[in-house]
Amino acid sequence: MVNCVSKTMFLVIILVSTLIIIFHSGQAQVKASHADEGDHKSIGEKAEMLFPGGKTKALILSFDDGMVADRRLVSLMNEYGLIGTFHLNSKKLGAKDYLTKEEIKIAYKGHEVSVHTVNHPGLTNVSRAEVLYEVGEDRRELERLSGDLVRGMAYPFGNYNDSVVEIIRGLGIEYARTVKDTYSFEIPDEFLKWHPTIHQFGKAYFTPDNPENDKKELAGFYKVVNHFLKTDSLALLDVWGHSWENDGAGDRWTEMENFFKKVSGNPEIYYTTQIGLVDYINAFKNLKFSVDRCIVANLSSMNIFMKVNGKVFNIEAGSTKRLCQ
Repeated sequence: MVNCVSKTMFLVIILVSTLIIIFHSGQAQVKASHADEGDHKSIGEKAEMLFPGGKTKALILSFDDGMVADRRLVSLMNEYGLIGTFHLNSKKLGAKDYLTKEEIKIAYKGHEVSVHTVNHPGLTNVSRAEVLYEVGEDRRELERLSGDLVRGMAYPFGNYNDSVVEIIRGLGIEYARTVKDTYSFEIPDEFLKWHPTIHQFGKAYFTPDNPENDKKELAGFYKVVNHFLKTDSLALLDVWGHSWENDGAGDRWTEMENFFKKVSGNPEIYYTTQIGLVDYINAFKNLKFSVDRCIVANLSSMNIFMKVNGKVFNIEAGSTKRLCQ
């Protein structure tokens, strides 16, 4: 009887010892696994897109309609080394106060030409067939006139809905700007619902003969601009408007030139068109990473800049680079 008890106790001790060993071994494996996941996760979490040249700021200037005041505006932008995106109504070209079709290719050289529809209707108030015509025909004609691909647009009056978004996506439109100011510097999550930062001069001059309101709005506009210039975070300033607005009461052209002076020639700013930024962001999103995120491949035709654990990397076009030491 004693022998049986001893044998039983011996077996129990062996079993418990084995379970303890297995338990501790499992804990060690789990800890090692979690440690690995933490290392890999930290690399991914700290990977941040930078603009070309490793810059943290980007500026977009976009203007609508294609009226004759664009000639003066483009000339002023060229003088200060700025580039813009111009959204045009092709059927209005050649009409009173609009540019002619023949000058489009030269007038906007070095800038982006973009869709604003043929006739400038509110797209939420017309039929599906009319949306197809207004956007598709405008794109076709602007490509013919400019000799370039046209891949973006601005919604007339800023009007859109989910049906309009679906239609223009099918027409090859890759971004579409609204008129809903965000007063922020965030990069758009949805390119076909692209909300800009702020209208030129905010809402100054919206109310006729109201100098006090103009002064207040101009101060608010420059407050946004100065915040952009001082921020250390990744920031996009997207200013939109119309060149013809500068022909209104007051010395608005001088104000526009003052704004251009303020934002031009800054080595911290990436000056771009809307489609240029779309292409860059898409190239960044299409970077290929190894499972441990230590190796990255850039299959695009442009250099992509990113920051990992505080270090800036230039992932050259067509190259593969190791991010971990």
